[in-house]
Amino acid sequence: MIAFVVRRVLASIGVMIAVGLIAFAMFRYVGDPINQMVGVETSVAERAQLREELGLNDPAIVQALRFLARAARFDFGVSYQFKQPVADLIGARMPATLELAFVASILSLAAGIPMGVYSALHRDSALSRLFQALSLIGISLPTFLTGILLITLFSVVLGWLPSFGRGDVVRLGPWWTTGFLTVSGLKSLVMPATTLALFQMTLIMRLVRAEMLEVLRADYIRFARARGLSESAIHFRHALKNTLVPVITIVGLQLGSIVAFSIITETVFAWPGMGQLFLQSIQNVDIPIMAAYLLFIAFMFVTINLVVDILYVSVDPRLRASLHGMHG
Repeated sequence: MIAFVVRRVLASIGVMIAVGLIAFAMFRYVGDPINQMVGVETSVAERAQLREELGLNDPAIVQALRFLARAARFDFGVSYQFKQPVADLIGARMPATLELAFVASILSLAAGIPMGVYSALHRDSALSRLFQALSLIGISLPTFLTGILLITLFSVVLGWLPSFGRGDVVRLGPWWTTGFLTVSGLKSLVMPATTLALFQMTLIMRLVRAEMLEVLRADYIRFARARGLSESAIHFRHALKNTLVPVITIVGLQLGSIVAFSIITETVFAWPGMGQLFLQSIQNVDIPIMAAYLLFIAFMFVTINLVVDILYVSVDPRLRASLHGMHG
């Protein structure tokens, strides 16, 4: 198990180095950073001096190694647009995005797994057919349209929820702000979290249903029935446990996707998160923010993938047996 974890960690480091080199290429070959940092009236001599101070005249390999070393210390330079350290800008926006992703993930799991289990166990019921119809709607509707429909209903027509922003937040230390502790913060979270969770929920529901139906046809389920076990014990102690093994992988990767693709939801609801910051950086060709966001998302995916691999081995005894066999 330890050797397996070490191999996965080394592979993750390799992925991060590769992504770091891609981010460096964005710095070096997408536009001239000097033109973004100075005005039109800046002389050629001043431009040359600034280029020398920033080390832009050094060989590409030296610049790449220096960029990777700084990125490892979370130093991504200064934003061209905001003239502030990129790490500070992302750090200020990170709590909003992570809270939104966390709530959306909890909602999608809390609704998707029970709906998937029920629709597998009661395939011909009216409620199961309703869940199937809702899942098709959830997958088919674009995220921005879902957000607009929710805003129209709950903000414009009913006036129950705010249509944009994060509401009042409470600062917990130098790097973290939360909306969980205020009424307006919680109300502001409802619609964007629901919008972000809807697609993931339908995906989880359909996956759990398909896996559950397959597991219920397995031989060991027939043996469990032959032994006289109750239906609830068979469904929830044996079938559901084996159903959740592939679901862990999908859910883990979907959490990374929720963070990475929250850009549309944050834009629709004017949510002050990293996705909105990234969109602004694209519009203004703010390469340091773009590179830092790319590295952050890669780090999230790599970390989640590592955790999922370890959980996968912990949950599935067949994988543990194969690992022991490899080292035996």
